[in-house]
Amino acid sequence: MTRIFRAPAFYIQGPGALSQLGEKAATLGRSVVAICDSVVLPHIEAELTETLNRQDISPTVIPFDADVTHREMDRLAELVRAKGGEVVVGIGGGRTLDVAKGVARRTGLPFVSVPTVASTDAPSTRGIVIYDDHHTMIAVEQMDQNPAFVIVDTTVIAKAPARLLLGGIGDALTAKFETEGAWKGTGLSKQGTRPLKTGVMLGDICYRMLLEHGPGAMRVAGTGEVTPDLEAVIEAILWLSAVAFENTGLSIAHAVATELGAIEPVRKRSLHGEHAAYGTLVQAIAEARPEEELTTLFGFYDEIGMPRRLSALGLPDIGDAAIERLAALCAKSPFLVNQERMLDADDLAAAFRAVENYA
Repeated sequence: MTRIFRAPAFYIQGPGALSQLGEKAATLGRSVVAICDSVVLPHIEAELTETLNRQDISPTVIPFDADVTHREMDRLAELVRAKGGEVVVGIGGGRTLDVAKGVARRTGLPFVSVPTVASTDAPSTRGIVIYDDHHTMIAVEQMDQNPAFVIVDTTVIAKAPARLLLGGIGDALTAKFETEGAWKGTGLSKQGTRPLKTGVMLGDICYRMLLEHGPGAMRVAGTGEVTPDLEAVIEAILWLSAVAFENTGLSIAHAVATELGAIEPVRKRSLHGEHAAYGTLVQAIAEARPEEELTTLFGFYDEIGMPRRLSALGLPDIGDAAIERLAALCAKSPFLVNQERMLDADDLAAAFRAVENYA
């Protein structure tokens, strides 16, 4: 079978990287529409305008503070068409970037991703997570292409709350385990093919970078200080994890994360990345990983303050019946084809219990 590997055309990271937005966007078109998180906008608006004005571009800036719904994407797409937009720029966190991706998809325009937090690996991907009006996830769409540019200003991300970086680490931790599962399993990647080995290798590099640099990055997260540790962790989250999983597949960790995120008390108390991190523990135990590897993984969680109990994530009931219900839902996930052997609900329930009881 032919195999395909895809990634953003350009990934640019470093302090002050936002200043390159104008130059890069100008290679795609002259009419730029920037959809920007309304909380972030006051902090970056002057620099945003300056970098585009240097290229004689007067951007249309649209503040955004809603959910990623079909209605919102359709509304914004009409605005972009009315403005004669040639380039869509998304600036902000996951919701803003996803809605901007959806607008780019609907209008057929190139997309530039400018994340202001590193809470998931979404900024470099084609995926668009869509919700209904009650914030229930209803679909995942894919852009035709990855972002033309991903511009990561680490000076901006260094000021974001530390909790968001912790969530990003949790999301990226899955890469090693899920890419290996996808390689051994039978599923297809986001490209519709079996994976190349490259994705698995990137997942392993991502994991090793997080273990090495995660504690140091968490020590400075939220302070505004940009250090080599923080740079490495941002790279692992926003680049390595994204390119690794899109070119291999998801597995148990995200099956667990999806079901945890569907539980309202959990969704309100904890982040997607924390759900994914818990799912990584379930996957590692379900796969019977060596004890040395489990010790390293659990120890890393404790060192950086990653939740590793269902109660810490906000699950109100962690009795046997609740665990069995959760395991049964996870066992229905299409992601489970990305495993060396198919696991059933009993296997997963046993793994959940082992995580809960791990010393």
